[in-house]
Amino acid sequence: MRAPVPGVAGGLGAGPGYPAAVSRLLPAITAAVALAAVALTAGSAGAGAAAERSARFPAPPANATVYARQLRNDALALAVVPLAGKRLRVQASVVGPQGNGVGGVQVAVAVSAQRKLATACGAGCYRADFGRIEHPRVVDVSLSGSRNGSWRVTLPAAWPPRPAGTLVARAGHVWRSLDSLTFREDLASAVGISVSSTWRVQRPDRVAYDVKGGWAGIVVGTKRWDRAPGSTRWEASSQSRLPQPLPAWVGVTDAHVLGETTYRGRRAVRVSFFDPQSRAWFTVTIDPRTSRTLDVWMITNAHFMHDVYRAFNSTPPIVPPA
Repeated sequence: MRAPVPGVAGGLGAGPGYPAAVSRLLPAITAAVALAAVALTAGSAGAGAAAERSARFPAPPANATVYARQLRNDALALAVVPLAGKRLRVQASVVGPQGNGVGGVQVAVAVSAQRKLATACGAGCYRADFGRIEHPRVVDVSLSGSRNGSWRVTLPAAWPPRPAGTLVARAGHVWRSLDSLTFREDLASAVGISVSSTWRVQRPDRVAYDVKGGWAGIVVGTKRWDRAPGSTRWEASSQSRLPQPLPAWVGVTDAHVLGETTYRGRRAVRVSFFDPQSRAWFTVTIDPRTSRTLDVWMITNAHFMHDVYRAFNSTPPIVPPA
């Protein structure tokens, strides 16, 4: 039996309803039996259904600083927009596993001493506007009802934060110019449903992955080999080319610097943005000296991903199995 087709950078195994980021960088979701149902559900959706879901997707407003997290089986995102006169607009987005905005949720938002009940602004969209706030520090969000939960978000020390579009564009360019890299991926689709995998990618079209306790695969140009869990035998088949390396995201809006940090002993910058083509929220850690992406968190419907990158241009060569 051939393994489910991984989706690195080519949309393989993903139907027209599949988010673009998943098609490009979330192969473990299709490679692991535990998450196969998610991929099949996404792949079976037609273009019409995808367009309908997109219309109901609570994307962040323009010029927002964005945050996102997994809240049980949903994606919960926050957008904070500076308005004239030091006022603020806060939008919470609640996205269910099928990619639709979740309605009927009571959302309360607090900034400094001001607390308001958010009003609905579309499917899964909840918005509250606040008067003048000199130095906003944190935003507290509380959900009640079937989506009960709370979240405290710390805003950047410099408010409004500086734009990061140029920084992300440079990071994407550097990513595409790499010869190779390795990364570890932890990926969940719901509470209790997750996989861990290790990946190697090599220019121009070589990929190797190993899902912990699951499938392994190697792609070299137009050929691929799959190994079933617990087996030592590789099954050969054909494969469309997978251009590599490519960044995890497709498009970028609302990119802002969240702040500086120390990551693995080096100075780094944390940036968040929304990818409208993948309908996904990203928080990334970038080395400002090399513009290499060191760490990525991605949140979208039924896909909660954390990637850690290493071995830039020093990944062991990817070759066909012996």
